[in-house]
Amino acid sequence: MKTKYTAALSMLAGMAVGAVAVQSLYAQAKPPVYMVALNEVTNSDRYAKEYVPRAQASVKAHGGVYVAAGPGTVIEGDLPKGPVVVLRWDSLEALKAWKDSPDFVAAHEIGMKYAKFNIVAVNGVTQ
Repeated sequence: MKTKYTAALSMLAGMAVGAVAVQSLYAQAKPPVYMVALNEVTNSDRYAKEYVPRAQASVKAHGGVYVAAGPGTVIEGDLPKGPVVVLRWDSLEALKAWKDSPDFVAAHEIGMKYAKFNIVAVNGVTQ
């Protein structure tokens, strides 16, 4: 009789582990969202000192990940005078929640004194 209970419990445990594994794989399959900012900076010193530290802290606090940042290299077309920033977010909703957060809104108000922001979000692709 005990063997039957052991077998039944083992089967239930295996099903639970399998369900968790499938859910994890499904969550990993959803591609991230990337935010690309081409910022036209008018006062680089104040932008770097007053805006950048606050914006970076806000991004990290809200789950964003810096993928690339710095001066861009023009391949074709025109590039604003200023940094190019690429951030990765789990979803568009996460990006929008960060953009509307009080800490980023305060940082953005400071940044707008020293730069014009050109920002676009784009969905990542599955490989």
